[in-house]
Amino acid sequence: MKDKIIDAVSIVLTCKDEIFAIQRQFFLKAFPGYWAFPGGKVEAEDDQFAPVHPKTQGLDPRLMGALIREAKEELGVDLRDVLNEGKVHSVAYLGLAVTPDFNPYRFATYFFRIDLEEKLPFVVDENEARIAKWMSSAELLKQYDKGFILAVPPVIKVIEKLGSDPGVQTIPDLNFQYDSEKFVPYIESLKFVRQIMPLSHTLPPATRTNAFLIGDGGEPRILIDPSPQDDLEYEKFVRTISTFGVDKILLTHHHPDHYERSNRLALDLNVPVLLSSYTFDRILQKYPDYFNGIKTQFLREGDIVTQWLGRDVKVFEIPGHDEGQLAVAPADMSWFLAGDLFQGIGTVVIGGEEGDMAKYFKTLEKVIRLNPKVLFPSHGIGLGGVAILEKTLEHRKMRENQIREYHVKGMTPQQMLEIIYADVSTALWPYAMENITKHLIKLKTEKAI
Repeated sequence: MKDKIIDAVSIVLTCKDEIFAIQRQFFLKAFPGYWAFPGGKVEAEDDQFAPVHPKTQGLDPRLMGALIREAKEELGVDLRDVLNEGKVHSVAYLGLAVTPDFNPYRFATYFFRIDLEEKLPFVVDENEARIAKWMSSAELLKQYDKGFILAVPPVIKVIEKLGSDPGVQTIPDLNFQYDSEKFVPYIESLKFVRQIMPLSHTLPPATRTNAFLIGDGGEPRILIDPSPQDDLEYEKFVRTISTFGVDKILLTHHHPDHYERSNRLALDLNVPVLLSSYTFDRILQKYPDYFNGIKTQFLREGDIVTQWLGRDVKVFEIPGHDEGQLAVAPADMSWFLAGDLFQGIGTVVIGGEEGDMAKYFKTLEKVIRLNPKVLFPSHGIGLGGVAILEKTLEHRKMRENQIREYHVKGMTPQQMLEIIYADVSTALWPYAMENITKHLIKLKTEKAI
């Protein structure tokens, strides 16, 4: 299912210099918390809703039908009536954007602009949108520049283009583009939180580990978790980050898919490495010479490492998945770089001598209380709100109850594994067994079994 690309439509409603924009609900599966335009998936029968009108002549009936249906479902308005009543100035196909292959949910989104003669009284579906309002493109860009808007690059391009050319009828460069022979993918869905995605030696189904570059206005530029998988990917990675410059490298924890080749990069760039003392010791256990010739600095909770849009970026200790794992976030919690606290792709493993299920529960609860507006994982894209952490904690509690019940019935961990993870590839069973073991340790420590 990962490679399946789903057709979708996006309805860019404009009136004079304003755009109707929404922020998607935090609990949605795809792009929670993202700012976007009304729209959704194209259904097979959508051509039956297509309008017959001179201003839509020549446009794909199936896509236009989807647009009409989505407007009815999400906004409570029948655009066919609006067309027939003469309230539409123009209808234009702006362009196509295909979600790149590093995202597990892929869409071919067709953007249509409907320029209205007057604003309409929309009844917005609150199951889709937590915020829905008319805003000028200038105000939308202002909010983005302040770090208040999370959006995919095509949406930002539409806003920018409408701001510079209010009469625009086509935007040919909406699609995500990069030269895969020379660079690694890079996106900026939140202002100045640059997400660089090299291929890495991580666990499936993920294939990439996010490296983040933050820091602006003369403050240190911090590169977090660089870990390209081989020399070729390293060269592409260096070429990509050279556009911005790097002053320091920060490692969130000691798992190899978060630091591979980071020592080489530190030496090549002549920059220090920031990390927890635990991470430092664990890496040296495996590679005693890893930090030779490199200046290191140990970080703890509350340390300030740089600034983002004028806000201090602080360190947070988030043990559980790994004893020494660190996160960073601005003081106002506009975002939180969560490392492997959760996964946008796959499932977090709590295992080895560094994994502690009780601490993992407490860390999830801690970050939920902090309530950051956007969470960025090490694998996958940023997500609005903390719904993913709440779901993760709920799932872990459910799994723990299940394991306790099986233990009371006298089942061995192997028997539990074969029942609980029957639908999971046996290649991943060793990692699943780690989770079961850590749950049992937590239950025994708490005298629950």
